[in-house]
Amino acid sequence: MATADPPRPGFALPLLLLAGFRTLIDDLHAELAREGHPELRPLHGFVLQAVGADGTTATELGQRLGISKQAAGKTVDRLVAVGYLERVDDPSDARRRLVRVTARGADGLRRSAEIFDQLRAQWADTLGPERVTAMEDDLTTLAAANWFRLDVPGWFGG
Repeated sequence: MATADPPRPGFALPLLLLAGFRTLIDDLHAELAREGHPELRPLHGFVLQAVGADGTTATELGQRLGISKQAAGKTVDRLVAVGYLERVDDPSDARRRLVRVTARGADGLRRSAEIFDQLRAQWADTLGPERVTAMEDDLTTLAAANWFRLDVPGWFGG
């Protein structure tokens, strides 16, 4: 008599999703380091995207990331020190300082996008392109409508 496969516990799904995410992020950062961006960490990608093309203040950055102004300020200090962000006077309000992405920061973002495309292609080579596409479609169906949110650092920490 054949035995049925044991049921898959519910807690395994989020852990597997996290493991897949972690694998992609670890592979991304290993390649970024090889390409001249060893200082970038997973949080930094969220920060650089939250700063945006027009720049922002540290207070607004903290709100976008779901972290305190102080935590945002410390992260900005670190990214300014390694050349990914800069602080400049706000041309529309002399009392404010803006945080902007530097050319080095933009290069890190551009390379990240290219590397993610390469990593997706590697997954497609391993699993088959149709399975990767189906996985993306299924996750799109199940994810919240506003699935791309930059407040992940605050969500994890809060």
